[in-house]
Amino acid sequence: MQANRRDQMKLGWLMSPAGNHPAAWLHPGAELHGANNFRHYVNLARKCEAAKFDFVFQADAAGARDGNMRALSRAPRFMNIWEPLSLLSALVSTTERIGLCGTMSTSYYEPYNLARQFASLDHLSNGRAGWNVVTSAHPAGGYNFGRDGLEDHALRYERAREFVEVCFGLWDSWDDDAFVLDRASGIYFDPDKMHYLHHKGKYFSVRGPLNIARPPQGRPVIIQAGGSEAGKELAAETAEVIFTRDASLQRAQQFYADVKGRMARFGRPTDHLKILCGFTSIVGRTATEAEEKFQQLQSMIHPEVGLELLSEDLEGIQLADLPLDQQIPRDRIPATANRHKQFFEQILRLIDEERLTLRQLYLRYGAARGGDVVRGTPSQIADYMEAWFRGEAADGFMLTFSLVPAGLDDFINLVVPELQRRGLFREDYTGHTLRDHLELPRPASRHASATDLAAE
Repeated sequence: MQANRRDQMKLGWLMSPAGNHPAAWLHPGAELHGANNFRHYVNLARKCEAAKFDFVFQADAAGARDGNMRALSRAPRFMNIWEPLSLLSALVSTTERIGLCGTMSTSYYEPYNLARQFASLDHLSNGRAGWNVVTSAHPAGGYNFGRDGLEDHALRYERAREFVEVCFGLWDSWDDDAFVLDRASGIYFDPDKMHYLHHKGKYFSVRGPLNIARPPQGRPVIIQAGGSEAGKELAAETAEVIFTRDASLQRAQQFYADVKGRMARFGRPTDHLKILCGFTSIVGRTATEAEEKFQQLQSMIHPEVGLELLSEDLEGIQLADLPLDQQIPRDRIPATANRHKQFFEQILRLIDEERLTLRQLYLRYGAARGGDVVRGTPSQIADYMEAWFRGEAADGFMLTFSLVPAGLDDFINLVVPELQRRGLFREDYTGHTLRDHLELPRPASRHASATDLAAE
């Protein structure tokens, strides 16, 4: 354990109007109409900002889910959700310092439009934007974009690599001082400081330049979540934040060392990438109280919902005909995954290593999609987080809460002060941009001269 880390842990919240537990919306403490209630989101984002979180994050899916509609009708996940950039842009004027991050897919967007949209968000927010780069992992999205379901995993990542490369080039369309705005001479911009991209690749042909000034952060903070070999390589080359999730400290430490160990090949220092582990907690005045809160939610998971959650991450296989109190036959499970490889492998571990029955499996997996739901007192929750942070399993945490707003409030009011008391988390913001919060450098333009770089 690294007892003397000089940095502090980074905290983001994956926004969910009722909570990330599949039965959260059924709880009387949840905001039933929260999904389309903007004021609800404003209140939640402001709470996170007051607690000095690094960012809030909006996940996304490219289409309504396919599958067992009777089961899906009981679970709101991705069936009624804000489009991320619309929501984040609206949150700009209601917040001042907290980062605003969201998912957009390299499989279903064009790099020019996306680069322009995120540059706009970064300007609107004065440098608080972050882009979660995903390749999409559910077949339903493809049918909305002229595809026959989900394309091959390797192809999606090959396209993503070129997509990100194009966006990086577009964000450097203008030098930082290109817009001189000189009324005396009548010159609005310096043409010598505008750069065409002229990209011609396998998937994209983009001339450029963007018709918006270079973003305040140089480019938005780049986030990824891939756990496959292709995903880890792309992250080591281009990502500045990685989301991961694992219930095992040892496996998380191995992942941390693996990804950061790849960065030298791309000429990147390891502190230019922050690895945030998905973390779900339930806080109580006593451990017993926290456990009771958890079990109340667990008792509300309908079996059909639990099976559908498993089915989605097991490549859509059907499970409804299987006895709930027996294991899934191994021959029913595909040999490889084309959707979420990390989640697929987590389910296999639970089956092979813990020998869980189908009912035990969906209760365990469904509660936090493969991670543990850590229950306990504020001190116990902080102990867990400190062990992962100092043990180099994480640079911080992507927080989710089983029930919102109660779980978020409990964490802010009870756990954050304990983390601050231990010196593990900030008491106030020291900068204004998301890069400031995350202690990430502002990238120099690829067109910057040696003199420019030396001046920085």
